Parts: sequence; structure tokens; C-alpha cells
Amino acid sequence: MGCGTVSHGALLAAAPFAGPRPRVLALSPPPSTPAIQIHNRFYSISQLPLPKAQGKGRCEASLASNYTNTSEFADLDWESLGFGLVETDYMYIAKCGPDGNFDKGGMVPFGPIAMNPSSGVLNYGQGLFEGLKAYRKSDGSILLFRPLENATRMQTGAERMCMPAPPVEQFVDAVKQTVLANKRWVPPTGKGSLYIRPLLVGSGAVLGLAPAPEYTFIIFASPVGNYFKEGLAPINLIVEDKFHRATPGGTGGVKTIGNYASVLMAQKIAKEKGYSDVLYLDAVHKKYLEEVSSCNIFVVKGNVISTPAIKGTILPGITRKSIIDVALSKGFQVEERLVSVDELLDADEVFCTGTAVVVSPVGSITYQGKRIEYAGNQGVGAVSQQLYTSLTSLQMGQEEDSMGWTVQLN
Repeated sequence: MGCGTVSHGALLAAAPFAGPRPRVLALSPPPSTPAIQIHNRFYSISQLPLPKAQGKGRCEASLASNYTNTSEFADLDWESLGFGLVETDYMYIAKCGPDGNFDKGGMVPFGPIAMNPSSGVLNYGQGLFEGLKAYRKSDGSILLFRPLENATRMQTGAERMCMPAPPVEQFVDAVKQTVLANKRWVPPTGKGSLYIRPLLVGSGAVLGLAPAPEYTFIIFASPVGNYFKEGLAPINLIVEDKFHRATPGGTGGVKTIGNYASVLMAQKIAKEKGYSDVLYLDAVHKKYLEEVSSCNIFVVKGNVISTPAIKGTILPGITRKSIIDVALSKGFQVEERLVSVDELLDADEVFCTGTAVVVSPVGSITYQGKRIEYAGNQGVGAVSQQLYTSLTSLQMGQEEDSMGWTVQLN
């Protein structure tokens, strides 16, 4: 089967550093093998779990040698970092069989995976993903933002999709391992973040419609900059009243992979017309705001911030939840309710939230041919700016975390 086979007909860890990779500046090896701390335990780098290589050639490099011969930072143009995949060094893999229990998993070199063509995820879309970020503080330490929330949201989604989920402790520990193994790819302070992508997929083979007999939990990471090319600048949305992202009783409230494929057509049409993204309405009345393709929506009027209530068709965003708490702490009144599309006409500000975008101010919304523009400091409203500054300062460790949301990795 080649190198790094994990289990029957499911997953194959590819050669280390598959594909083109930015040049790495080599340093002299330190006098002893370095150690890192994972989940309150210290490991020599060479002791980190790595599936044994089978075959020859590509998998002979050890985890220890790849760590000791690299610089503190990857050789990357951090000033030009966008939101796209940059291949890093390692990914985490754990397996779950018919008993519903995940093995302890471990780190393998980042690379392609092989999967049975009859796997549940390829045939029936039985898969979930999460997204969270790690930030580098000015003292060099690294912060994770609310990983427990991602772990519990994956469990909720897994139940809806008839999948076992890794325990919360294993999820969080695996995220820590992945970040520490790819530490040199965490951008310098203020230059971006390390985006972490946990995946849970039905990797076991099925032919008839049924839950897969085997599941794979994967985590990979990539350094990223701004999601929208505008950065913290106003984006332009168009309200979609033909296509719908989710319907009552469906899977719109969990982070299943199929939710995102279904928005690609409307998003493509919108971008061809010059819009940044699409704002969706509810599928029943076609008048209430739901969310943007990959982020939640907020409407500001005076001291009141309104956002659509979570009722099964809207993803319970972790940044959404955080912004609500930050806004309340700043004295704003926050309402989670049905928000009519007509309220956009009278709003002072509109902004989006999400792990990728953090907070993104909306400069204009077009609905049925009518364009509504929102004023502000270069298009960025005062409320959007205040909430963005407060949340990112907390995420990056620039102010005290009174909320208890960040997890520091040493």
C-alpha cells in the first residue's frame, strides 16, 4: 500500500512534504533533541506518535530530524498572506471502528490520503468539519481560541449525521498537538493566524445507504491572512431570493460538508457580478435573514444589535457567540430573533462574523435591484470597529482574557 498505511482500505499518509513547498532556512541541530509540551505532558520530538512506514523511500525522514533542522519561522512572505492553503509539515489522524471508540491517534507528515471509493463520505456526504485559529503573542507563546466550543459543536453535528465523535479531551489535545507540530507556520504577531481544520469523515466502505462502519478524524493547519480580500474594509453583499442555504428539519444548524457545496452556485454568480458574497433568506417565508455563505449576520440600530436566532437552519457560530458576549459586556442590547430583510433598509450598520472573517463590516447590500449603503469611517462602522478590536485583542493576547476563552500553549 505504500508508506504510512493506517487501516484497511481507508487512509494513507503520503510522503512528507508532498508537492511544492516554500524554501526552509536550515539551522544547525541543537545539542539535544528538543521537547514540546502537549496536554500537560512533555514529549521528546522523536517520541511523538507516528505510524510506521511501510515500503521504502518516501517516509524515511523522522519527525525529530524535520524539527531540529528547521528555523523558528517557515520561509514565507508573511506580509502577503491571504486565505488559501499553505501546506504545513504535519497532520493528526485517528481512527474509529465499529465499536465507536477512537484510537489515540498521532501525527503523520502532511500529504494526500487514499480512501476507498465506496467510503461513506465520498458516496453519501457523511462528513463534518470545524475551523479554529491559533495566534502568536508578542512573547512568542501561542494562543488557541475556544477549542472546547469546537469540540462540543463537532459532537452535536456528529449526532445529527449518525457519526461517532472524538471525546472533547481528545479533540482539544489533538488540536494542541497539531499546532505545536506546525509551530513554525504560526504567523508572527499581527501577520495572521494559523487556521486549524478538524475533519470527521465516514471513511469506511458502504454501498447501500447506511452509516459508514469506520470513521477518520483528521486535523491539518494552514497559515492564513484575511478571508475577504478587502481585509477590515466594507464588503458588498447581495441578497439571494432564489437559492436557499438550508431548510427547516435539514442540516443547516450543523457544520456538515454538504452545507457548503450547496452555496457555491449562488456565490459564483454573485462574485461574477462584483459582489463579495451572498446573504441568504429563510426558505419558508423568503423574508427573514439567515446567514452569509460561511458567516453569521448582525444588524445594528442605535444601541441594539440584532442577529437571526438559532433555530436549526443557522449555524451556531463560535465567533457569533463570542461577539454577542463582548457586545453585552460593552453595554449593547443584543436581540436574537427573526430579522426581516426590510430592516436592512433602516439599519445603521451591518456586519458579519465567523472564524475565518472574525468581524467583517458590510458596506452595501443589494436586494431586488436596490442597493443600500452604510456609512462609517471609510465604510467601517463604529460598532463593527469596536467589536472587532475588542475580540481580536483578546484572541491575540493583547488584553487580559477576562472571559476565559483562550488556551495558551507553551
